[in-house]
Amino acid sequence: MRQRGFTLIEIMVVVVILGLLATLVLPRVIGRQEEAFVAKAKSDISGLSAALKLYKLDNFNYPTTEQGLDALVAEPTSDPVPRHWKKGGYIESLRKDPWGSPYQYLYPGEHMEFDLWSFGADGQAGGEDNAADVGNWNLDDV
Repeated sequence: MRQRGFTLIEIMVVVVILGLLATLVLPRVIGRQEEAFVAKAKSDISGLSAALKLYKLDNFNYPTTEQGLDALVAEPTSDPVPRHWKKGGYIESLRKDPWGSPYQYLYPGEHMEFDLWSFGADGQAGGEDNAADVGNWNLDDV
């Protein structure tokens, strides 16, 4: 009886086909991950903006820059101390941006009433493409 198996040529053909597929598919998948990170940052910023607006409705002002986004999780003890801080907070926890850095907050803002942003993939101010800042003032642009 003759043994059945793959010849070296058949294996090489499969390897070449897999290589071609990888060169066509991988760049698209990698680009999609960065797009997903930007979309996640936009979503997070929208959610945090909504929580900040609720904070202002309850307390008549936004947290100061010094109080920061932590004021949405734990009641601030520094001035101005909120008079009607919601028990349990405005969000469950403060998460980092998709690139692992904390979200930035400035009140009063330079672009809007308050500025809320992520530095993007490079973790530094400015940048282009995937490294561009994602802020509440440019959610439609990025």
